[in-house]
Amino acid sequence: MLSPFRLATRSSRCKSLIAILGITEAFKADSFKEKINLGVGAYRDDAGQPYVLPSVRTAEDKVVQAKLNKEYAGITGVPDFTKAAAVLAYGEGSSALDRLVITQSISGTGALRIGGAFLARFYPGAKKIYIPTPSWANHAAVFKDSGLEVEKYRYYNKDTIGLDFEGLIADIKAAPKGSAFLLHACAHNPTGVDPTVEQWKEISNAIKAGEHYAFFDMAYQGFASGDTDKDAFPIRHFIEQGHNPCLAQSFAKNMGLYGERVGAFSIVCADAAEKKRVDSQVKILVRPLYSNPPVHGARIASTILNDKALNKQWLGEVKGMADRIITMRALLKKELENLGSKHDWSHITSQIGMFAYTGLTPEQMDKLAKEHSVYATKDGRISVADWLSTELKTS
Repeated sequence: MLSPFRLATRSSRCKSLIAILGITEAFKADSFKEKINLGVGAYRDDAGQPYVLPSVRTAEDKVVQAKLNKEYAGITGVPDFTKAAAVLAYGEGSSALDRLVITQSISGTGALRIGGAFLARFYPGAKKIYIPTPSWANHAAVFKDSGLEVEKYRYYNKDTIGLDFEGLIADIKAAPKGSAFLLHACAHNPTGVDPTVEQWKEISNAIKAGEHYAFFDMAYQGFASGDTDKDAFPIRHFIEQGHNPCLAQSFAKNMGLYGERVGAFSIVCADAAEKKRVDSQVKILVRPLYSNPPVHGARIASTILNDKALNKQWLGEVKGMADRIITMRALLKKELENLGSKHDWSHITSQIGMFAYTGLTPEQMDKLAKEHSVYATKDGRISVADWLSTELKTS
């Protein structure tokens, strides 16, 4: 008798995960002492070690010293955290703050899952969401499991190694009225290619003209440019222009709280009555998913966001991480040119965030791994945040 749990092997939705895990396994098996793994997206210091922010250490000490109990949080999490997370995203004094529903989530992935389930259950338009080509490898899987159909819109132009802005706008305009669009707020993963301020304004206009719905994923606030306000421009502009979007936030990258799984999901509502209804339904969605979120990481994040001195320190540390990534990009470009390469590598420094889309082919990526022990995904994406300055210098 066949098992009722028989699964297809290597389905398209798990190929990207298998690819990344395969890179890690190949890296571990490589005996070359100077091997480099640029496949996994986690920030490292210039000694190649996982970086725990000093502000996080201090905040955690404060949490421990407070000797708080370990009782369950409410369904929507730690209130001091969610309130501060909303202010960080939407801005102090934002018109959205009084009419949004927010819940703590299991990092950014959990926020996306809640949002996808909410749209699948309550969005009046088609149960479909458009995501950019390419997008974070887990986006399609999360939304499909939420009950949404996933479509693609143009985003990256492999010929120019930049934004396909004309294609992006054309696809927004061609989508059926009232479609839902996923937008990367900053530091697009995996390309590192972000729209300019003026392009964001045009995107906002196109989405409004089509009566579409904007779903923002902001996994890198502050980690992109080093400025949390600058990185939040897209969602704040959309609010100013009359959109009522939803937002997935993650504190994995900008606070280094990868394993603590700290995030938030929020929906901007039209008025108080809608807010009351949405709040009730979000709680109903969360309850069977995980009942209520863990408190320790949220307390750390809350302490950082609500303590003025710690918040100032954290903002400086975030800028330091972003600046190091920018420096590594410039160094990579410089060393490639020093080696005599005549190729135009300007995209390395024009892209933003921890990932760079090199434009290298799968064959070239294979050659890097086999002949030089440099491991990364075959689409040419590398994690700039994993590289050490000593690994880049050729002289």
